[in-house]
Amino acid sequence: MSQLQPFTSNMADNSTEAGFQFTFFCDLCRDGYKTKFIESKTHKRGRLFRGLGQAVSFGASLVGKEGVGYRLERGSDMISDRFMGMPPQWHKEREQAFELAQNEAKGAFQRCPKCRRWVCASCWNEQSGLCVDCAPRVGVEVASARAQKMVEDIHAKASETRVFTGEIEEKQTICPRCGKPAGEGKFCSNCGASLEMTTCENCGTKSPAGTRFCPECGTRLE
Repeated sequence: MSQLQPFTSNMADNSTEAGFQFTFFCDLCRDGYKTKFIESKTHKRGRLFRGLGQAVSFGASLVGKEGVGYRLERGSDMISDRFMGMPPQWHKEREQAFELAQNEAKGAFQRCPKCRRWVCASCWNEQSGLCVDCAPRVGVEVASARAQKMVEDIHAKASETRVFTGEIEEKQTICPRCGKPAGEGKFCSNCGASLEMTTCENCGTKSPAGTRFCPECGTRLE
């Protein structure tokens, strides 16, 4: 079996025993171009013969004989490997179909003279005659740069905007009297004890209500 030589290594063989079809992919975006399906004449003729074999087998079964032709026809459809066991005529057809497919696919791709990659129309810069990887489109780059700068300006403006206007103060989460979660108010939601912080008259350090001595200077707290 001869090896097919594609113009690009990024391709897939979608052929079956019924016919031939190939997909070629862009080297940049990986979008695929699937060629037209070409029916196998060998398979078509074999299908005709198998149909005649089934008819003969059915007729033989009516007169009391075994339907040997039908069982053989079903066995011939079992292919152990993808293209193994196909007749030489089928492989010849595949080679010819592959050449036609390549000629068809080349019309949908351009080869960059700089990086030598095959790219689709979306990845081809027609103005420079290079792929967009080697020569990005000016309009696209300008639009992309403007959009990126806009995002940066939005973040910069947001960082200058005051969004919190509340008061930041220290509050106890555990009541010093009952030892339960005290809530967010000035008094414990369980026992009603005050949750205001006690300020040391000596050093100004704030301590939870009920603290007897300042943790910073040791002054007795009222």
